[in-house]
Amino acid sequence: MSSLEGKVALVTGGNSGIGLATARAFHANGARVVLSGRDRETLNEISRQLGQRVLAVPTDVTKLDEIDRLMARAYETFGKLDILFVNAGIFKGASLEEVDEAAFDEMLNVNLKGAYFTVQKALPFLNEPASIIFNGSVNALTGIVDSSLYTANKGAIHALSRALAAELIGRGIRVNTITIGPTATRLLTRSGSSQALLDAQDRARINHSPLKRLGLPEEVARVALFLASDDSSFVVGSEIAADGGWLLNTI
Repeated sequence: MSSLEGKVALVTGGNSGIGLATARAFHANGARVVLSGRDRETLNEISRQLGQRVLAVPTDVTKLDEIDRLMARAYETFGKLDILFVNAGIFKGASLEEVDEAAFDEMLNVNLKGAYFTVQKALPFLNEPASIIFNGSVNALTGIVDSSLYTANKGAIHALSRALAAELIGRGIRVNTITIGPTATRLLTRSGSSQALLDAQDRARINHSPLKRLGLPEEVARVALFLASDDSSFVVGSEIAADGGWLLNTI
């Protein structure tokens, strides 16, 4: 298991869920891993669990000076990056009428501004070639009730990924997106919704899925591992669905 031997990978939003599962997969396959997130205590515990070849850097991706510090520390510790998984994000479901300016700004700052400037700030520290992977969503490609704000955010991520794929490929930097379906993570539990609503949402997602279950973070991580490795050397500007067939059933 050494498909990433000698490579350096940076994962944002690595405290839990898909980010953590991907960091573990990268590490297990030989990469030196830089793990960022907002929860310092969790990051430190994950770093202890993984052992060597790990750097944990608490980072709020809405603050550009913190992204600068993240990239500088990664470079000082491991050298230039080969892999960047742009994963940090938040979700807050609400109807159009319920979304206020504060919620709009919060989600846009984390999900789009954070992603955009993570890539911009990483650019001087990326090897050529390198792989950039965006955490996308089925929301960007289909209509889902009470998620207009999240959908707009993820739609922007998919568009950004396509634009950067065209812009950066001349430097040998491949950009791709994982179109992620409903997955068993803490993303929704951190949305502030009641447990009853969360349970109802899970049931609806499971019923909609051809596989009749939620995805596992580890299943998405395996797609990220493919895109990070040289096995995907001819994959550029793609959107690979890890959604259990969710997009087969349109609403």
